[in-house]
Amino acid sequence: MSDEVVNAEVVSVYPNKVRVAVDDLVNFQAAGESLRVGSFLKVSDNDNVSLICIIESFSIDMKETKTEGAPDSKRVYMIDAYPLGTLKNGRFNRGGDELAIPPKKVVPATTAEIAAIYADCYAAEDRFCFSSLTRQRDITVPVHGDRFFNKHIAVVGASGSGKSSSVSTVLQKAICAKNGEYQGLNNSHILIFDLHSEYASAFPKANVVTVDNLLLPYWLLNEDEMEDMFLESGDNNNYNQEALLRQIVTIAKRISNPTVDKVNFDSPLPYDIDHVANAFRNLTRETKNAENSLQIKFKDGSEIEFDDVEAQLDHYCREPREFAAPERSKINKGPYADGSIDKFERRIRSKITNTRLDFIFGAKAKATMLEDVLRQFTGYKDTAETNVTIIDLSGIPFELLSITVSLISRLMFDFCYYARRAENSTEQPFLMVYEEAHKYAPKSGLARYKASLAAIERIAKEGRKYGISLLISSQRPSEISETIFSQCSNFLAMRLTNPDDQSYVRRLLPDTLGNLTEGMPALEQGEALLIGDAVIMPCVVYVEKCDPEPASSDVKYFTLWKHEWKKIDFNKRAENWRG
Repeated sequence: MSDEVVNAEVVSVYPNKVRVAVDDLVNFQAAGESLRVGSFLKVSDNDNVSLICIIESFSIDMKETKTEGAPDSKRVYMIDAYPLGTLKNGRFNRGGDELAIPPKKVVPATTAEIAAIYADCYAAEDRFCFSSLTRQRDITVPVHGDRFFNKHIAVVGASGSGKSSSVSTVLQKAICAKNGEYQGLNNSHILIFDLHSEYASAFPKANVVTVDNLLLPYWLLNEDEMEDMFLESGDNNNYNQEALLRQIVTIAKRISNPTVDKVNFDSPLPYDIDHVANAFRNLTRETKNAENSLQIKFKDGSEIEFDDVEAQLDHYCREPREFAAPERSKINKGPYADGSIDKFERRIRSKITNTRLDFIFGAKAKATMLEDVLRQFTGYKDTAETNVTIIDLSGIPFELLSITVSLISRLMFDFCYYARRAENSTEQPFLMVYEEAHKYAPKSGLARYKASLAAIERIAKEGRKYGISLLISSQRPSEISETIFSQCSNFLAMRLTNPDDQSYVRRLLPDTLGNLTEGMPALEQGEALLIGDAVIMPCVVYVEKCDPEPASSDVKYFTLWKHEWKKIDFNKRAENWRG
């Protein structure tokens, strides 16, 4: 393109914007790629330095003409472009101020020049590729693999934007990457919390853990999880119930682990949950000697005088007892036999006898060892090693969703923490993928989310040091805990239509992108704004299609409605419902 044919010049230079005036837009476009918002321009000077810019907006100005016989005014196209970096001697550098003022030449960047930006941005062994430029899909956009996975990732987008497919593409590429010609699995370790049973089809070799084969023994629950499990939100007596629960659980652990010297409430030691239920049952029926509160008389006529309260609770844990009837001035009701913990005792009993909670309180869970619990989440099951483990949360009772996510997340953090501490090793780094994270890590003060929030926030703040990182996926980023979301350094922002979500993402993004973020509502399926520490510069990309795909496609309502009326097997559905 020559200046005689097209007059394109820089008319204004700002700290974060360049304005270009173009007399003949048709010929200007013909000189390179077709132009649209998101296309690239090259602004050059006489020193062989080019500024690469990305178009933010177009406008039209009417310019007066003084040529005889010509119209009084003509159109001048004004292009506002955001400067990305400089191209010098074929190599791209982010930022830079080497461009001389005034620059002499403005042309659309050619495909070769745009490709040069990405071609040598990272060494070959560091590149991880899963997307291409939206407007030039033959140009692959690599990210720095280590910076991408070890600094937490956020994938956000409205329903139908291609979020699940994009997450699957990233993970499929990761488990296929190899450094060498070896056979078998690479060393990637990925744990997916799948809320809607979507990802099993995308990872046919994954270890899928459902409520039917999940084992999370109750003795691994910590204080927050125990409270979430047994305490009723808003109960004014929760403080006393919590203190009593801590005391009885500690005693139950001592009973089951007589050879362990130091036993605390949070010690990960097996114990019999029936001992806890027995203690609370006995406390609600207890009667005492009116003159000596440690002297207990039972219905069978026997009598025991305990040394202290702990010895008394130890006895109550071991078996249900029947107590002597109250007798005026001789035998009084115990302090908890006044009905104050009756509801609490019934909640404990109903939880541990609920067959839907067998994965926590059932016989199989009770007999499971810590090593077996860890194997089911890490992909190291005997004869069934795999890169991807999927926790199918669809069958988990909603009231236990937070506890389940919390416990697994906490176990995985501790697993990596003790590997680093004991072995000084992070050779098996783990990626935790939280699908629809706003469901169990919300920006909320509700007690039911306390446990899961604490566990995920701990990984967000400390996990990188121990080889455990996050991938947060959500269609409502404005509802996610800011502590978690703000720790993410790499973002795939797909189509977002909710204004609150748009402004929330825009505020937390680490780069200033001008008007680029304004295009989020108009992104097509599979398109995303890629930004963060791992990419050479922010850009709008198209994420490759995953193969195979997750089961997240929309139901084709109208297509199915046009078919002939179909029968429903109510017996089969009811049977599945009853479980």
